[in-house]
Amino acid sequence: MNELLLEIWTSVRRNKLRTFLTGFSVAWGIFMLVILLGSGNGLKNGVLSNFGSYAVNSIDLYGGRTSKPWKGYEKGRHIRLNNNDIAILRREFPEIEEVAAAKWLSGCTASYGRLYAQTWLKGTHPKTQRMEGIELSAGRYINEEDLRFYRRSIVIDEPLQRLLFKDEDPIGKQIKVGSSVFTVVGVEKGDAQRGNSSCSIPLTTAQLLYSANDPEVSNIVFTLRGITTTAQMKDFEQRLLRRLAAEHNFAPDDESAVWIDNTLERYKSMMVVFGGINLFVWIIGMGTLLTGIVGVSNIMLVTISERTAEFGIRKALGARPSSIVRLILTESVMLTAAFGYMGMVLGVAVMEAVNRCLVASQQVSDGPTVFLNPTLDIGVAASATLVLVLSGLIAGYIPARRAARLKTIDALRYNK
Repeated sequence: MNELLLEIWTSVRRNKLRTFLTGFSVAWGIFMLVILLGSGNGLKNGVLSNFGSYAVNSIDLYGGRTSKPWKGYEKGRHIRLNNNDIAILRREFPEIEEVAAAKWLSGCTASYGRLYAQTWLKGTHPKTQRMEGIELSAGRYINEEDLRFYRRSIVIDEPLQRLLFKDEDPIGKQIKVGSSVFTVVGVEKGDAQRGNSSCSIPLTTAQLLYSANDPEVSNIVFTLRGITTTAQMKDFEQRLLRRLAAEHNFAPDDESAVWIDNTLERYKSMMVVFGGINLFVWIIGMGTLLTGIVGVSNIMLVTISERTAEFGIRKALGARPSSIVRLILTESVMLTAAFGYMGMVLGVAVMEAVNRCLVASQQVSDGPTVFLNPTLDIGVAASATLVLVLSGLIAGYIPARRAARLKTIDALRYNK
């Protein structure tokens, strides 16, 4: 093995400039591949981060307006979802895993001592926390006891905490929202620099205090299980629409009566888009890398032409064609791998630097982003390594086969 490496080193030293220029094309190709893959990964992470911890297998229902007359009802009628619809979803649809609802109330003035601020108020279910991925910085979220006993519990957010409590711990404190007094049980994480605020109270309490116990809700959100195909999802939505149509007396095919916001379908569509982007990136990157492979293959052909007489002497002394093939392939793989790893390391370093800049900028402005963590995972690095090895083998295969087919007598007479 040492002799083989020594021969390769001698061959490289003999043609330093040519080797460097050819290797640079390989390094540039793998560098661009890493940059493109990292950028695609950053775009994917950025878009998916906007989902936060929101359950991707969820569906939101909103009441709409009918677009056609039905059984004596005129079109344009407002469909209002209510508590009975929640019970129907839980009872009649086994595909539904969890159900929650929310009721948005008009803006209110929240006050604590002499401090006050404007806030939006929302009545909600405990399961909303898991389905919407709500994170807390202190305390707890609305629970079942709050819901059952109509408690005046409230979960404020960080903007309201900043305005009303400054550095004081708000848990257990009482604040006045509108004409009602609530006990703070938790603080929801959020952008503490925002001027507007929204707070959550038990849905039953919101309906009792602000809607005269009217069972209407603004929207219903639920998660699904066992639905994996588009056909299954379409069938479920049709059955859901028919059942709600029977409950609220609108046409079963009137899709304007109830709005269905399918997070799962949007998530699947985005995965298809990102899959296409990833495929496109690999095609472009491999095309760039192909120029380097051609360069390595050409330099190996030139090397064989220069060493034809040497190979003839080797064969005359008893060397097998396989040893010559091994020599050429090893040199090709080592040349490709060495320069390729340089390009890969440089590409990873650039992506890490970009990631650090993004992290620093996000700490300044904590808002939505479309580009996040453009780094490569282990799987991509392993794929790039495999590409390097295969590139070296492909680049050396044709020259190696040509060297192995040289006839001894023709090789000995070469350049004589």
